[in-house]
Amino acid sequence: MKSILTIFAFALLTQTASAQGGQSAYASNPYPKTISVNGSAEMEIVPDEIYVQIRLGEYQEKGKTVKSLDKIKAEFLSAYKSIGMPDSLISIAAYSGAGDYYEQKKKKKPSDMLAEITYQIKFSSSKQMDALVDKLDDEATKSFRIVSTSHSRITEFRKQLKIKAIQSARDKAIYLSEAIGEKPGDAISISEPVEWQAAPYIANFAQIRMNESTTDDNMQGVDFKKIKLKFDVQAVFALK
Repeated sequence: MKSILTIFAFALLTQTASAQGGQSAYASNPYPKTISVNGSAEMEIVPDEIYVQIRLGEYQEKGKTVKSLDKIKAEFLSAYKSIGMPDSLISIAAYSGAGDYYEQKKKKKPSDMLAEITYQIKFSSSKQMDALVDKLDDEATKSFRIVSTSHSRITEFRKQLKIKAIQSARDKAIYLSEAIGEKPGDAISISEPVEWQAAPYIANFAQIRMNESTTDDNMQGVDFKKIKLKFDVQAVFALK
């Protein structure tokens, strides 16, 4: 009888230990079955913030002396204002050549180098750009480059895309898990979406003039790519 009681007690202890071990294992991994999925979302938007750098320089006029940078600047700024652009959207990006800051500071005699100045302008549409291009001095304009593009609501668009990317991952988890008779449960982890953005279109002044001479009235001017945004997200869901 004593032996039977000893065996029963040992069996009871073993079962208790086994149950506690199972609970401990479950506590360390409450989601033994999971599904890992990727979700993505993308969109294209027309830029309404177009940053352009225009480099202007002195040049030898036919049968005349060098056209001074002061005169070139005055004509350019007059053309800029004539298309209704405010002073707040233009700034000087670079300045070089005769009579530059260094020579003035050191009180040196101006060199024979032709002076140049680069302005940066923030446009909101290609129509504004076309209007200014039509008024530029072709000889004085050394380059016309779109250096970057953006949108005034870019932060809002990014937020919307991140939400759509996560929703896409959830939808994928649903139909993939249903294929094996399961259902997605709690979200265990969600990675921060990785952003992908297309590089801006870069145009120079020669290309712009060529576009104007080879396209019809409805297609004149600068053509640049839309901003393409894309987000990829990885999420892990429990299966139930």
